[in-house]
Amino acid sequence: MASARKSNLYTKYPLSSILIYNGATTGHYVLGGIGIFLGYASWIGYLLGSLYLAFSFIEMYVHMPLKVCCNCVYYKLDNSLCISGLNLVSRKMAKEGSVEAFPNRAKGPFCPNNLYIASLAVPIVAIIPALVLNFSLPVLVILLIIVGLLLFRFFFIFTRIACVHCRAQSICPQAQSMGFGKK
Repeated sequence: MASARKSNLYTKYPLSSILIYNGATTGHYVLGGIGIFLGYASWIGYLLGSLYLAFSFIEMYVHMPLKVCCNCVYYKLDNSLCISGLNLVSRKMAKEGSVEAFPNRAKGPFCPNNLYIASLAVPIVAIIPALVLNFSLPVLVILLIIVGLLLFRFFFIFTRIACVHCRAQSICPQAQSMGFGKK
């Protein structure tokens, strides 16, 4: 069980962890956009793929720093660096929020957590019908890689690199749902 595992809590994540996290995130988004472009192979594919790319990158790299990161403990900690590095971005974009508001990231149907999950799920949901309508081996490979990146995120990044070492795990709904922190 995750909560039984002892680990160090990081104030400053190692650069390798940040690169793995952001590499998996941007790779997922870019491959998702490419999969949608190729899967629909028309102006609708380019439109849907472009909308997806805009949504996913804005959700992760603008919305999260404005609405979530400003309430995180990493925003307030001196010389800190969270797993995504977005606490540094948030300090430049948003005023300091309240740590007590951090759990709100998981409240409501359009909360940041749900939008984050949507940014990961949308390409999978969008590519499957494209494969049914017009099978393409490259699009199938992209779909399998995206699913692999999603599983890698949930079963390796979160459990071994990110949440296990996070100082916000005691108040983070995501970390608590995986058995980290206090409930």
